[in-house]
Amino acid sequence: MNSTIATIKAEVAKVVVGHEKMIDALLIGLLCEGHILIEGIPGLAKTTTVKALSEALGLGFKRVQFTPDLLPSDILGAEIYDPKANEFKIKHGPIFTNLLLADEINRAPAKVQSALLEVMQERQVTIGDESFKLTPPFFVMATQNPIEQEGVYQLPEAQLDRFMMKLHVGYNTQEEELEIARRIANKRSEPIRSVITLEELETLKRSVAAVHMDAEVEKYIIELITATRHPERYGLSELKGKIQFGASPRVSIDMFKAVKAMAFLRGKEFVTPVDIAYIAKELMRHRIVLTYEAEAEGVTTDAIIEQVIKAVPIP
Repeated sequence: MNSTIATIKAEVAKVVVGHEKMIDALLIGLLCEGHILIEGIPGLAKTTTVKALSEALGLGFKRVQFTPDLLPSDILGAEIYDPKANEFKIKHGPIFTNLLLADEINRAPAKVQSALLEVMQERQVTIGDESFKLTPPFFVMATQNPIEQEGVYQLPEAQLDRFMMKLHVGYNTQEEELEIARRIANKRSEPIRSVITLEELETLKRSVAAVHMDAEVEKYIIELITATRHPERYGLSELKGKIQFGASPRVSIDMFKAVKAMAFLRGKEFVTPVDIAYIAKELMRHRIVLTYEAEAEGVTTDAIIEQVIKAVPIP
């Protein structure tokens, strides 16, 4: 593992126990300039993790709690009238930061969701007649609470597609939970140090881009994605009636970048099919639309992806 990455992880581990895959996903999103959607019940250290990461990286961090009465201006900012100067002034919203935590994004109505997702795509905010470019790096981690059924507005598939990865975060192990309880009860948390500069972060990004990917591995990625659209070509005819829409073209772009970052985090200079398999579900699970029949049978996109990985020949 790259020594800088190891140092960052060590700082985050001061306040976060376990959740290795979530930390890896956040680092991948940061290194690839992609956004992450995390689904998990409350109390699983989602907020703590992204805040700890921002401190270790020395980046700006803001959190927005999404609610049904939230307005787009509450996130983006607005024109405010100044009676003393007799003019309107721009007041920037919390979107003007480096790491934004959009907590329980599915609690806000469509107008607010679309305002945030537009900024995620364009990395630009328009307030009144003025447009403002966001200062890089800009990275959104959004959370969803899967146990809430009332007062929520599910993200449409087209908007889910803007997220590079979607993670499912579960409970810690018994050993990890025991360590968490001991730390909190004994107030043993250590302060997090900023261990990297923006210049060093840009160097890490260039190192990720330089990770080698063989042409056969590139073809393998495209084969995996094609298999979700035309499963019958890969001996998976039984999936034809279960998949309404296969993975979108954004998956191939994001997967090419993310698997390089995954290999880099593992200290390798080239991508292997193992790197792809490790994060394939996170990259594709929110970009495959199942048929009504599949949902009625309890089929999940994760199960579909597992079948696809088994069916497509490994180079």
